[in-house]
Amino acid sequence: MVVEYYDYLKFIDDALELAKAIPRYFSKFSNKIYCNHQKLAIYVLMQKFKTTSRGIVSILKSSLEMRIHLNLNRIPSHTTILRFAKKISGQISDILNIRKADTVAVDATGFELESKSFYYRKIIYFRRKKTKVFMKLGLSVDTDKKLILRHKIRKSRAHDSRDFKFLLKEIKCKNVVADKGYDSMDLRRFVINKLRAKPHIPYRKNSGIPKWEIYLPDKPIYCRRALVENIFFCIKKKYGSVLRNRTFTTQKVELISKLIAYNVDRMQHYILLILEDCTNTMNRAMVQS
Repeated sequence: MVVEYYDYLKFIDDALELAKAIPRYFSKFSNKIYCNHQKLAIYVLMQKFKTTSRGIVSILKSSLEMRIHLNLNRIPSHTTILRFAKKISGQISDILNIRKADTVAVDATGFELESKSFYYRKIIYFRRKKTKVFMKLGLSVDTDKKLILRHKIRKSRAHDSRDFKFLLKEIKCKNVVADKGYDSMDLRRFVINKLRAKPHIPYRKNSGIPKWEIYLPDKPIYCRRALVENIFFCIKKKYGSVLRNRTFTTQKVELISKLIAYNVDRMQHYILLILEDCTNTMNRAMVQS
């Protein structure tokens, strides 16, 4: 239990560090009671606990250590957190700014927009006016470190291939992995000519790609595509697959906060693996000597 609580404190420290990518205050006339870094760390922590703004306020009230790590003299009200979510929508994407990987996987998934259960929506709302039930999220991920590189959020239905170029924009990589849904001559040429990478994308029948441009995917590399599905599962399992907010702006901030929370957790895990590997190497060296 102590170790788990320490993980939450370390999560707060890492979230505050990532939050430095956004301005400390929106205006020089701000009352400066809470800075944007503190508010963002609280909002991301809210996704970690899978709770509401009122819930995270209650957690902070009961935890002195968390307040100390957040450097809070006062506990913000839940409305302060909600107002911040509306303001930060244009800048929160700057936090996910990793642009280099060896192998990149691309895919998309959906997040529910209502807290109503699947049964309630399908049975109780049967033959009534249909409501929108999901928001689409496209990701490009580093398959080695399992970190999220870029994202694209859409509030309407669209084919996955429309966001392919955006998800790989400005990313330096050697291999790009995707499923058959991204099979097209234009996307393959984009990977080869713009990214200077190898496209590991299976071919569809009658895709119309000339034989001299066919590049068969390397099976060991293509198998890494399943890692992006695993990342989708982890995000939904750990931080929730339902977006509680009502407007597109706040839904977008909530979803990006889940991605930030995942990256923070993953970075902690990656650092622990490096430290463990260094310890094992030192132990083997001591035994050999």
